[in-house]
Parts: sequence; structure tokens; C-alpha cells
Amino acid sequence: MHLHWCVAGLLLAAGETLAAVRPVQSRTTSRRHSDKIKPKILVVNLFSYEAAIWYEKMPSLLAHNISVPGLSPIYPQVHCVRSGEICQMTTGESEINAAASFSSLLLSPKFDFTSTYFLINGIAGVNPKLGTLGTVAMAKFTVQVALQYELDAREIPENMTTGYVGYGNSMPNEYPTTQYGTEVFELNEALRDIAFDCASRAKLSDAKSAKEYRAKYTSKDKVYVAGAKAPAVVKCDSATSDVYYTGNLLSEAFENTTQMWTNQTKMTYCMTAQEDSAVLASLLRADLAGLADYSRAILMRTASDFDRPPPDTSAYYHFFVAEQGGFEIAIENLYNAGIEIVHHIMNGWEKTFRKGIEPKNYIGDIFGSLGGNPNFGPGSIFKGKGAGKDASLYAALKRRRA
Repeated sequence: MHLHWCVAGLLLAAGETLAAVRPVQSRTTSRRHSDKIKPKILVVNLFSYEAAIWYEKMPSLLAHNISVPGLSPIYPQVHCVRSGEICQMTTGESEINAAASFSSLLLSPKFDFTSTYFLINGIAGVNPKLGTLGTVAMAKFTVQVALQYELDAREIPENMTTGYVGYGNSMPNEYPTTQYGTEVFELNEALRDIAFDCASRAKLSDAKSAKEYRAKYTSKDKVYVAGAKAPAVVKCDSATSDVYYTGNLLSEAFENTTQMWTNQTKMTYCMTAQEDSAVLASLLRADLAGLADYSRAILMRTASDFDRPPPDTSAYYHFFVAEQGGFEIAIENLYNAGIEIVHHIMNGWEKTFRKGIEPKNYIGDIFGSLGGNPNFGPGSIFKGKGAGKDASLYAALKRRRA
């Protein structure tokens, strides 16, 4: 989730950076369809300030600027180094923008993404139980936490802990009995671990204002030990919601949702974002169509703000008034950690990455669309075989909802 209410000077500076690096239409836009660009890695940012740090630190990304029909009207181009081996795109914020833009790119005849690694690279809110301002998180799961029934919390009965209730149920904290297919996405853990090791080599940015705000999370019960520490690279998971939420009640409800829906024994929810499930849904469907490899996705988020207030502070003051100081360092750490991953993939291409990193865990959605059996949810609706090209396989889903 993104902080649009940052200090005015910071936003102005970022805007000037964008203006300074605004690309000029290049010859790449006239490439023949048979002369496809085949990136080794695509950096996927979600909005302008995330993209700007890459253009500033890696101006060679603007060597080729390719217009792609279907991208966001305000981010209509993909940017690539001269060789086409490293590219970057900006989806636009929210689930709809992310799904529409990323799907359009994956379907573009101008590119071949069958061997591409995808680095989803954006800022987010952070759970102070697992991270702090400036933290870099590498995810194994993303969960579409708001895909539930919702009752206004002011109207819930006394025996309910939250107004969020899984589909098909009448009480919270029960697994949804009706699934849409995008509730949970699991990523290649072996690749995540490699990316974690790479990112851990980065020197992370920090700031005085961030240090001062995170100190407020020091408490006697030590619940927020991670929130009070300096930024680090961690392994923990992402929640996707178009609603930009904050506060203890919602954050704790979605902690529980994430743990339950992923069938994990411990809480791993640490990042709040608006696009991750949408990007991965698009990538999974491209994989089913033979256009991309879902096992090559890396999800990296950096923390710009806390998802709940420090002790003795109201959620309203924390969200709308307090200066947390995390926006700028989160933006900087997108590049600081991300470039380590990019360099490692490029340098190890022939020896390691060309052939791909074989996943040792289940990967994919709650339906088992890519094959195998998820250890969360009701199990594969395709009997472990995956959703093949034969549309009759989808009859299983139709019968399930009948």
C-alpha cells in the first residue's frame, strides 16, 4: 500500500525526477513482430515513484521504450536496456490496473517472456511484528485477504471478532467453502530463497525520521520487537487488498486470514499491498497459455509505513497525521535490494538461471491450475493434473459451484 500523503517536497522532487527521465520514443517501437524482445528479467513496478528510482539509478533502462497496447494510459511503455535482456514496466495501482496492464504485456506479440524472471518490486505497509520501516520482504505467499463477506464492524454481534467472514460461512475464522481461485498464490520457494540471499547483500537505506518513529514500537510485552529494529531483509508474506486499510483490528483480522488460508502453523503476514495477487493471477494464466513461466516470479516488497499504530496512539493519528519517515527509504531499498537480484540472475544466467530454478514446493493457485496439489484449501479441483487446454477440465469447477 502506498503513501500518497508524503511530505510535499519529497513528492515534488520525485515528480521532477520523473520529468527528467521521461523517455523519448525509440526505434524499438518499430521492431518487427518476428523480432521479439526476450528479457532475462522484467522489473514490475506499480506506480511512478517506484519506477523513478530505477530510471535514476539505472538510466540504461531507458535505451529502448516500447509502446504496448493495453498498458495503463499513464504508463504506456515498457523500458529496456539496449540488449533487451533487462526490462521494466509500471502497471498502475490497484488490482484492476495491475491485472489489465500485466496481462496486456504478457499477451503482447512484441515480447517473448517464456524464459523471463519477473521481479515484482513495490512498496507496502508492514506488520511491526515481523518488520519495520525500510524492511525488504521476500514472499512465498500472497493472499487476497479482502475477498470475503464484510459486515461493518459497528454492526457485528458480540461473538464475532471481525466483520470479515469467508465466503460460504456465517462466522469469521473459518475456511471459505466457496473459492474464486485467486485467494492464495504460492511462489517458488527455492527461487525466493536465492533472491533473499541476494537481497541480504544490499546496504539498506535508513533515515533519522524513520528511526524516531519506529522507536515508538518499543514496548514491555515485546510484541513489536521487529518494528523497533533497524531495517533488514526478511522472509514473510504479502496481503493483497484494494482497500488501503490501517489499524489493529483490521491488521489482526488479516493476519488470521493469511495464516488460515495458507494453512501455516505460524503467522507470516507482514506486507500490505494492492496488486500482488492480480499480477500473479495474470502470470499464472500466461503460464497456462505457454507464454510465461510462473515458477520464475519473485515477490519483493519494501516497507514505507506501518499497518497499525504504535502503543498509545490512535489509528487515525498514526495514519493521517504522523510523519512515519518510511517512504523515501522504502523507495531507495527497492533498488538497493532489487539490483542485487538482477545482477545475480544476469551473472549466473548460463550456469544456473537459463534452465530455471526447479521448485521443490507446490506452486500456483488454490485450484491447482498448474498441476500438483496445494496444501491449502480444498485441494486440486483438477485431480493434481492441472488445467489443460481441454476446456472440459473446467467442468470440475462448474460442478463444485453448482
